[in-house]
Amino acid sequence: MKTFKTVIIDDERLAREEVKRALHKYSEFVIVGEANNVDSAIEVIDKEQPDIIFLDIHMPEKSGFDLLEELTTVPEVVFTTAYNQYAVKAFELNALDYLVKPLREERFAKTIEKVKQELTEKVEEKSDVLPMHRKIFIKDGENCHFIPLSEIHFIESLDNYARLYFGDQKAMIKRSLNLLEKKLDSTVFFRANRSQIINTHYIKEIHPHFNNRLHIKLTTGETIEVSSRQSVKFKNWNSL
Repeated sequence: MKTFKTVIIDDERLAREEVKRALHKYSEFVIVGEANNVDSAIEVIDKEQPDIIFLDIHMPEKSGFDLLEELTTVPEVVFTTAYNQYAVKAFELNALDYLVKPLREERFAKTIEKVKQELTEKVEEKSDVLPMHRKIFIKDGENCHFIPLSEIHFIESLDNYARLYFGDQKAMIKRSLNLLEKKLDSTVFFRANRSQIINTHYIKEIHPHFNNRLHIKLTTGETIEVSSRQSVKFKNWNSL
């Protein structure tokens, strides 16, 4: 039987116990940790690398949304809260589901079926490289995004931040370009120069430029100048 590593995050002990009781009848969900605040949740998630987290939104000092912003990679999320007003925002973030406390057994069962379907469809990855179906969370000012890596077509460096372009939107994330490069699939994302990474699935045209450099035009309109060194690497990368 396939099992799913599960972490429960809520500042109230009784609320955590409620989720544990609800999960008791679903043996495939193995609770590997719990936390009562964002900082301890980050430690548990980094250590256990869970498949799914049950996450309270409204917590003291830092919220569940703040937690997602601080994670490098985000597991699947089911939000739990006593406040209905967060529901729309939760679904805008592509959370698997949203549960209002106190939990109702019938509603919880529907959530579990949704979670099981999503998790069993995922391909297991054993490397540090993120699979293309993985979603990353970005909190840019008041705006929150949950973006599949496949939808990011262009990334540029801004000091210790990176600006990600997806669809017709862009957002900042507090990650260096070097760190992102290590996490991204190198068969898809290519470092064009010191400050830019492109998703090669979005390449529309490639043109030679002076000093053996290349100009790459993306389907989304951006034109990227590839450095001399990376132009050689790109040609070799695409040769048979």
